[in-house]
Amino acid sequence: MRGPLGAVIGRYTSSDGSDKDGIIKHNRKCRDITFLVIFIAFWVSMIVNSSFGFNQGNPLRLTYGLDYEGNVCGSNHRHRDLTQLELRYWLNPNQVYESGLKDGELTLGNARTICLLDCPEPSDDTLNWVCDYPDGEIRLKMDDWIDRNYDYFEFLTPEMRNSSLQLQGPCYPIIFPSVNVYWSCQYIARASNSSLRHWQQMGGVSIQEDMIIDKSIRRSMNSRASVLKRYVADIGKSWPVLIVCGGLVPLFLSIVWLLLIRHFVAAMPWITVVLFNMLLISVTIFYYLKAGWIGDDAVTPIIGEHDPYIHVYGRELTHVRIVAILMTFISAVAILTSIAIIRRILMATSVLKVAAKVIGEVQALIIFPAIPYAMLAIFYMFWLSAALYLFSSGQVVQNSCNNTNCCAYDLALKKMNCEHCCGYSIRYTPHITVAIFFHLFGCYWATQFFIASSATVIAGSVASYYWAQGEEAASPEIPFLPAFASMKRLARYNLGSVALGSLVVSFVESVRFILEGIRRRTKVRGTTPDHWLGRMGHYTSRGCLKSVEWTIKSVNRNAYIMIGITGKSFCKSSEIATELIINNIMRIGKVNVIGDVILFLGKLCVSLFSALFGFLMLDSHKYRSSHNKVSSPLLPVLVINGGWCNLPRHHFDMSIEQ
Repeated sequence: MRGPLGAVIGRYTSSDGSDKDGIIKHNRKCRDITFLVIFIAFWVSMIVNSSFGFNQGNPLRLTYGLDYEGNVCGSNHRHRDLTQLELRYWLNPNQVYESGLKDGELTLGNARTICLLDCPEPSDDTLNWVCDYPDGEIRLKMDDWIDRNYDYFEFLTPEMRNSSLQLQGPCYPIIFPSVNVYWSCQYIARASNSSLRHWQQMGGVSIQEDMIIDKSIRRSMNSRASVLKRYVADIGKSWPVLIVCGGLVPLFLSIVWLLLIRHFVAAMPWITVVLFNMLLISVTIFYYLKAGWIGDDAVTPIIGEHDPYIHVYGRELTHVRIVAILMTFISAVAILTSIAIIRRILMATSVLKVAAKVIGEVQALIIFPAIPYAMLAIFYMFWLSAALYLFSSGQVVQNSCNNTNCCAYDLALKKMNCEHCCGYSIRYTPHITVAIFFHLFGCYWATQFFIASSATVIAGSVASYYWAQGEEAASPEIPFLPAFASMKRLARYNLGSVALGSLVVSFVESVRFILEGIRRRTKVRGTTPDHWLGRMGHYTSRGCLKSVEWTIKSVNRNAYIMIGITGKSFCKSSEIATELIINNIMRIGKVNVIGDVILFLGKLCVSLFSALFGFLMLDSHKYRSSHNKVSSPLLPVLVINGGWCNLPRHHFDMSIEQ
């Protein structure tokens, strides 16, 4: 299929304009070296930035809370080992009540908390206690304290007992039942009559029993910051699922899909469309299961066994239900669209035949995608680890509060202490915010760099095959493994050009993301222009920015093809690509649309199958237990979907356009 593009490019086009030197083996030069240096400097900065996160962060902060000493539950500290104690418990029920008052001075972050192994329960015939960490005159080891169900009330002096009856410690009564909600003991506003009667008989101060004691902790657990931390923590906990379903399974299915194209060309449009719709419906059903609309396996914030009459809902369930509704709409549109354009999709058979011919004769193209895929997998493992530590980095500092009603008995000082009764929180400095945004930008630039490198290599290898057609098999100008020969040319001459192209896409995408964030903020604040002219300019600018982004991505894709063929710089290759697109706009548009539809559906099939497998893995007991529980399968599955398999779309572009 030699057409206009082949005639325009020429058979032996070289970087210096001559047509000698053989098939694709040009007199090449190193291009865009400055941007290669910038890219190397960027990698050094990424390593330095990540090392800061590894040094300052602690991913356990994203899952477990802080106690009244500023210790992270579930971790080991110099003066206290809390490795087994993962649950945060609020000792003073009146402080929890006061934190829920609209005009109250005490916040839940300043209420006294300790770390426990499990949530304590009130007794039916006596009064149970939860006492502070053993210290001072209380000569108990932590293990003995745990074995005694955190109770050493019988060892207290009269002074300590009196302060305990005033809800100032070191021991506090268990009046309300509690349940493990995301590693925090959620009070249930249903006081134990027996425990409350014993407390009153002992002369304890009045304890508030209002429903607000229930809502206060729940509101804290469902805050946006808490939900975001749990979502990020889910990524860290489900890393085996991400490796299997986001790496190994898509790679295997991608290779299978290419082999199917090679051997079942005529049936592939039908197989792809039918399989896509079936997988889309299956994934939607799983979302309905987790939303609780089918069966009784809904996402729940409660960990472990609990009273079946207790129903606690979290934002995670709301998010899953929103996605379930969205998937329903997408499934309906996809099925109707598939029926409407089935004849157009069948036109892709001719496109796939050419692609199958290239894959069959340049068999290294089937193996090659595993190389950039493996490099991306290694990068993502490093990046995700650093992201977890960066996101959890920060300084644990004591809150500044002037509340005088938070005194507690200090076992070490042997007296009441009101000076250091405020709780602790994690403070994020502007430096950490900048580091996180730099890390996000680095991920996008590195991803675009790997994809651009893969596109350039495939373009060069397919071009080698194209211009070698008709040559003698023994010709020394025909590379034995064109894909690896193209890799060698890329590494030697064109890494700077690839770095420049990927930087342009990353920069434009980042600007669009920032402007979109500003637009949403102004919309929330009601500052969207009221005049029709202002609104028209507002939405026109959005459309123009998206058009610029799409144009740059399209030009870049064809520029990488020109880099792989001619070895010219990125700017010159973009100029050649633009000229070719303008001169062959109808032909390129028809081929790209057909090829992109089938390729896009193929990617979606791989992605949906991986998501389905991810749902099954996340539904196992390992990720539903207390220690490894994933708060919601939503984000891990979305990450798996977002990591669409790197199917080499330039198999189609290079084999057809030439």
